[in-house]
Amino acid sequence: MTETDWNDDGQLLEALRDALTEEVPRTFIDAGKAAFAWRTIDAELAALTYDSAWDTVEAAPVRSAESAVLRSLTFASEGWTIEIELTPEGLLGQLDPPAAGEIKASTDDGVLATARIDELGFFVLKPLPKAPYRLACTPDDGPTILTGWVTP
Repeated sequence: MTETDWNDDGQLLEALRDALTEEVPRTFIDAGKAAFAWRTIDAELAALTYDSAWDTVEAAPVRSAESAVLRSLTFASEGWTIEIELTPEGLLGQLDPPAAGEIKASTDDGVLATARIDELGFFVLKPLPKAPYRLACTPDDGPTILTGWVTP
């Protein structure tokens, strides 16, 4: 077996071409996915504690159906609460206790939306995701808080 000279562009391109044409064994793909799932092992898991969809009592009529909140959800973990409202325009939320940071809505396929959380803990994600997603909330000076799955 000859050793590849990584300073030779021709040999480097040939090695890259070979790597791209070889089929990756399924066990490697499965191992990579399993390792990727562990990336949030240090995240605080926030459980769903309230969903307005659970309410069976009819709400009072509102002036405009367009401005009505479609759904409210509350997720809680030890020391943190994430409250969100799903509206036709997007997702409105607040982190409690208030802290600036970043929020991401993700599916199994990747990140759908990212937004900044202001110093009062408020955030807005637009547009409202159409597929099941979960939120990863990362305060600037705190742990990542990962919600359960939200289904639209």
